[in-house]
Amino acid sequence: MSHTLYEASVIRVQRCELAVPGSNPGMFEKALKSGVDFVFLDLEDAVAPDDKLTARKNVIEALNDLDWRGHGVTVSVRINGLDTQFMVRDVVDVVEKAGHKLDTILIPKVGVYSDVYMVEAMLNQLEMQQGLKNRIGIEALIETALGMANVEDIARHGVRGRLEALHFGVADYAASNRARTTNIGGLNPDYPGDQWHAAISRMTVACRAYGLRPIDGPFGDIQDPEGYKAAARRAAALGCEGKWAIHPSQIDLANEVFTPPPSEVEKAQRILAALQEAAAQGKGAAALDGRLIDAASARMANNVVKMAEAIGATAT
Repeated sequence: MSHTLYEASVIRVQRCELAVPGSNPGMFEKALKSGVDFVFLDLEDAVAPDDKLTARKNVIEALNDLDWRGHGVTVSVRINGLDTQFMVRDVVDVVEKAGHKLDTILIPKVGVYSDVYMVEAMLNQLEMQQGLKNRIGIEALIETALGMANVEDIARHGVRGRLEALHFGVADYAASNRARTTNIGGLNPDYPGDQWHAAISRMTVACRAYGLRPIDGPFGDIQDPEGYKAAARRAAALGCEGKWAIHPSQIDLANEVFTPPPSEVEKAQRILAALQEAAAQGKGAAALDGRLIDAASARMANNVVKMAEAIGATAT
């Protein structure tokens, strides 16, 4: 094992992240009570330009008026892009007026580490100015060719500060690469396999190398639950911890996929017990169910057990 190790910066359960347009306040309380782990109140793509200021006001009111933490929901705000006239006031107004209720800020279309640094510098100043006790985290959307080209650099430098997670924004990523698809998160029948595999894998490796949470993005067809679950399973197989929901009907689907089933948890516990017994006998490996298990098996099993424990803790 290398002497250079990056432990997880912040541990949060994030099996599903529900996107809620800031311009639709009627959805806020429903999101609060939906059973989702994470909600992001959106000021960016889901809000029309003429509604940006009203959406910001709605989001600030929702942060202050609703008991997100009391319902076990982590709440984030997706700000507008750094290339817009809305971004500065998004950060300043939300943090000044509701920063004590905010868990993270989600930055869209991050292309280079300095994009993250800009928001972090603003948060440093605002938290001091407001005397906030809570530390607001940062999450970044990797959804452009530039962002993916720099994803390792973004993760490596960002984790030294507030960066907690990277999200794969498949729709804008497809547009940025001029990929021939209009199906958000789905598969292109002309491609022999999963055209998003390499991108999600690269982002996930960057996250795991530097202690960040990798989260898969949206699946656009809300009438295709099996397609959603298939996409979620592919992301989970690569190491993602969760996936977005763009409709409440997708929440249970994500929770199902990203919650280790009891049989998997029980097997992981048996692996750890068998290796503990082997260690007591001076052995570094053991056999379980006819298969060799060793220290690498223990590391994989520990991941399953810890995730199950974290999910269980949020349910109590």
